Amino acid sequence: MRKKIVLLMLAGLLALPVLAGAGVTEKQFELTNTQDLIDLCTATADDPLYNHAVNFCHGYLVGAFQYYAAAAAGPNGVKLVCYPDKHPTRNQVIDMFVQWAKAHPEYMQERAVETEFRFLMETWPCNK
Repeated sequence: MRKKIVLLMLAGLLALPVLAGAGVTEKQFELTNTQDLIDLCTATADDPLYNHAVNFCHGYLVGAFQYYAAAAAGPNGVKLVCYPDKHPTRNQVIDMFVQWAKAHPEYMQERAVETEFRFLMETWPCNK
């Protein structure tokens, strides 16, 4: 009887992460869609993969934007995003993107880079 109780308690403890929300998984770093990116960007500080997740989030978003900025700056470059003179900080833009994405669940299954630029072009379009 005592063995059964111990086994039940152990099973309950092992199920806690599932019941409380599994948090970030290594699979999400494959970034198959926008939902994976938002999950990484919103990892909680108590998540074992928190540092990796937040750094990946920032690196992905900044890297995609830097690639776009380099391509847009070339002689045949096309500007799609035009920040105002007093533009927000990197962290502010990332926070704004996360909030925007949460408000647009219809894009969660799209590629993350497409959703990032949908947000940027909608928020800071270039007037031509």
